[in-house]
Amino acid sequence: MNQDSQEMDFSFVLASSVHDMKNSLGMLLNTLSEVMLQYPPQNEVHKKSYAVLEYEAARINSELIQLLSLYRLDHDKVRANIDECIVADVLSEQVARNYGLLQVRAIDLDMECDETLRGYFDSDLVGGVVNNILVNCTRYSKNKLKLYAEQTAEGLCITIEDDGPGYPEDMLNASTFSETKANFADGRPHLGLMFANKVALMHKSKSQQGFIRLSNGSSLGGGSFKLFLP
Repeated sequence: MNQDSQEMDFSFVLASSVHDMKNSLGMLLNTLSEVMLQYPPQNEVHKKSYAVLEYEAARINSELIQLLSLYRLDHDKVRANIDECIVADVLSEQVARNYGLLQVRAIDLDMECDETLRGYFDSDLVGGVVNNILVNCTRYSKNKLKLYAEQTAEGLCITIEDDGPGYPEDMLNASTFSETKANFADGRPHLGLMFANKVALMHKSKSQQGFIRLSNGSSLGGGSFKLFLP
């Protein structure tokens, strides 16, 4: 067996393992949600412990999904299924998905989106990007998040803002984020940004192509993540 075959076999085994771990963690998250409903926190210490468990489990699950998605994207196993979508429905689904996490961390999320706003994109892939950013923002925000979408001159723009400390300098040039910018050495590969960038680039229309943009000084005072889709 040559080296290429060994690397291919290992990547396949790794992807299969990630898939199994993702499924197991999904079951763990569901069980955790049931436990939290049956045994609500009795004090601030309990509440903080639940918040840590919920966040870390959601974060790991999100990163496993991204790893699996990145593997499939790199091996041409995933193609964007572009269709007309009601933007508010896609955003609402992700908000509902993270309802428990937002509750235990006492974060108020304000969603603004015209019910008639439509776009042409892969709802699963874009939903995955929005979910990941929401999960990450719950860690750094103080108590407020804002999610909104609007049609702009650069295309459909989905924005997530927080009231946290903002993005570090090494993440602000995320519009050209790729594997070459992934910093595995310091333990911060930024898989979410790699995934978001790949998803954005998969959306094309004539001469336009999707992209992402990070900035600080949002309307809430913290970071701002924008996903533009043509």
